[in-house]
Amino acid sequence: MSISAPQPGESVNRSVTDRLVLANRTYADDFRDPGMDARPVLRVAIVACMDARLDLHAALGLELGDAHTIRNAGGVVTDDTIRSLTISQRALGTRSVVLIHHTGCGLETLTEDFRTELEVAVGQRPTWAVESFRDVDQDVRQSMARVRTSPFLAHTDDVRGFVFDVHTGLLREITTT
Repeated sequence: MSISAPQPGESVNRSVTDRLVLANRTYADDFRDPGMDARPVLRVAIVACMDARLDLHAALGLELGDAHTIRNAGGVVTDDTIRSLTISQRALGTRSVVLIHHTGCGLETLTEDFRTELEVAVGQRPTWAVESFRDVDQDVRQSMARVRTSPFLAHTDDVRGFVFDVHTGLLREITTT
């Protein structure tokens, strides 16, 4: 069921959330418990941007239960990303980390001034950094370095970074040199 537009006969006043819940009911009609726990079959955690153009399961040939996916704006490795990766590795057995940024990322158009704009608009400055960047390849390298140097992660030898091209669907690997 597509939720991008109201269905014939459906009220245009129905909220997006109502449409998501309706789609879930349709999904649940055919749902079968996969009978697995939270440990990913491929023992990999993927950190990627939250951009709606990235369908990670389709792009990487993943099935339900194959990988942990951690998504945020830009796919950058932040303290919260390290928190999730630490739980993924130390409690749930992942060994590999794949980082995926992408071309045309919205973080390339923002600056840390965004925090100031928010402070003016709402009267409080965010405690978090925007983590904007100008060079996607360099930001992947920085994220790889953050993973590799974190004292909390048990497995830092299999960390690879990529840039997903939103026009071709292809991954381009980024090296640390």
